[in-house]
Amino acid sequence: MPLFDLGLSGTAYPYLLFLSQAETERILNEHLAAVGLDVERGVEMVGLDRAADGAVATLRHGDGQTERVATRYVVGCDGAHSAVRHLAGIGFEGAAYPQTFVLADLEADGLDTGTAHVFLSERGMLFFFPLGHPSTWRLLVMRPPAEVSSPDTPVTLHEVQALADTYTDATVRLRDPVWMTNFRLHHRAATHYRAGSVFLAGDAAHIHSPAGAQGMNTGIQDAVNLGWKLAQALRGNADSTLLDTYEIERAPVGRMVLRFSDRAFTVATSTNPAVRFARTRIAPALIPVMLASRLVRASAFRTVSQLGITYRNSPLSVEGPRPSRSGPRPGDRLPDAPLSGTADASTLHRLTSMPGWHLLLCGPAAGWPAGDTVRLAGEQLTVHWLTEPDAGEEAPTSAAQALRRLGLGTGANGVLLVRPDGHIGYRAGGTDLTGLFAYLGRWLGS
Repeated sequence: MPLFDLGLSGTAYPYLLFLSQAETERILNEHLAAVGLDVERGVEMVGLDRAADGAVATLRHGDGQTERVATRYVVGCDGAHSAVRHLAGIGFEGAAYPQTFVLADLEADGLDTGTAHVFLSERGMLFFFPLGHPSTWRLLVMRPPAEVSSPDTPVTLHEVQALADTYTDATVRLRDPVWMTNFRLHHRAATHYRAGSVFLAGDAAHIHSPAGAQGMNTGIQDAVNLGWKLAQALRGNADSTLLDTYEIERAPVGRMVLRFSDRAFTVATSTNPAVRFARTRIAPALIPVMLASRLVRASAFRTVSQLGITYRNSPLSVEGPRPSRSGPRPGDRLPDAPLSGTADASTLHRLTSMPGWHLLLCGPAAGWPAGDTVRLAGEQLTVHWLTEPDAGEEAPTSAAQALRRLGLGTGANGVLLVRPDGHIGYRAGGTDLTGLFAYLGRWLGS
């Protein structure tokens, strides 16, 4: 399975990246330390008292001492066994899959490096993903149905080799394991993502099989979606319903991921004769043919990377007057595109990478009313002009390709307001900013 040349534009990273959890945590911890934040390990929430204007959390430290912390909001990012979810009284509906799996980071002789490998059989699938560090390979395989092993039961290299041999006809030799474990999978979803001042994100809100590698992307996008809204709410001047849009936008995504991963999991593990025949006879011939098409690769990558997620039905997604007939709509992710004529940004995503809202005023600069554009400048909002220069003139940013990606033709004016999470909040055609000011007044409070 190819990891590069996936046929997708609109992102600076059009490839698959396999990164260990340890490496991911190291990167995140270094980032937090760089901005002056420390992660407190070994601290457990054991109590939660909620009130209309906040909550008081009781925390127990590793040495047994407790403390009470009063706060406006509590966010449970504490995984499948979330104490925050339990203490908030939020349900967690779903069930466990009956199968037991083995996960291992190790070395494997007999595999081409730089690609993912899938061995198909009537009993299921064996996956090798190129990890690089702390080992070259991440192995994932299902145990036979008759073998029910507890996650706490130690896993030996001998039994993992025996499992792999049944899929590979003993053509792959395993060695030097760094880490091996049994695990069980669940598919569950929280009945709500919010209970007053308490929110859930990541595995605390939804857990599912690793099929499609959706877990980390979904959890991080939960956190990004909620994070900027909490920051906006703490300023105290935005619409009081802003925080309600978190569940409105993210719960449908969680349900979609559960459906997608459950169907993929069923295809990979089912003992149904028809599914087994498709898995072992049809898929090996069909998948290479499908992946040969750049359009198919791009569509598949857009799905698993979650770049195609949209919030079009959110109250935050507003279409103004005279919108373009093409290009991204409110709720869609802002696509990337190259720019020229700027000293600090070579692409649309880099231009809008600073925290906060970004306003793109598109088209001929002479069409924008000077007084209104001056009023737009502020602490929470950065204004950018994307325009093509007239003959003999220089533009602040030469953006012909970006304008086409945004659905704007030559000489056409338009406005796009980009949220702090990179999705478009408001879009309109022309130079009338009345609707934009109404949007900003409601959601930014200024």
